[in-house]
Amino acid sequence: EVQVDELQRLLAGMEKEHRSLLLKMKEGEAELARLRSVEGDKLAEQDRSAKLEKEVAMLREKIHHLDDMLKSQQRKVRQMIEQLQNSKTVIQAKDAVIQELKEKVAYLEAENLEMHDRIEHLIEKQVSRGSHSSRARSKSEYVSSKRLTGPKPLPLIRVVET
Repeated sequence: EVQVDELQRLLAGMEKEHRSLLLKMKEGEAELARLRSVEGDKLAEQDRSAKLEKEVAMLREKIHHLDDMLKSQQRKVRQMIEQLQNSKTVIQAKDAVIQELKEKVAYLEAENLEMHDRIEHLIEKQVSRGSHSSRARSKSEYVSSKRLTGPKPLPLIRVVET
């Protein structure tokens, strides 16, 4: 009987220990499930973090590419502006040369007209003196002294360069 009591006591202790071990096992499984969940969350966060890092790297690359394109376009615009300014300067210089040439042409036309008038005057003097000479000159000999008909000649303008 003592042995049976001892065995029952041992059996009761074993049952108690079995229940406590089952309880510890359930607690351990719950802790393990919680840790796995936390670890899963961490893995999900790590995956999400990795995806975000890739996206940020891609966006940085795009921004860098766009910055390069923008700088290139700005350089092109600056070059075009410089070309425009250079072209304006060249055009202004050519306009000044054209104006100067127009003034010279006007001066030369006036000078030419004045010389024409002088030649005509001299020829008239010679003709009037020549009538006293033995041989009279005909007007056909003085064709070069006639004025050319055309646009009204400009007045005499003298250009003084400084």
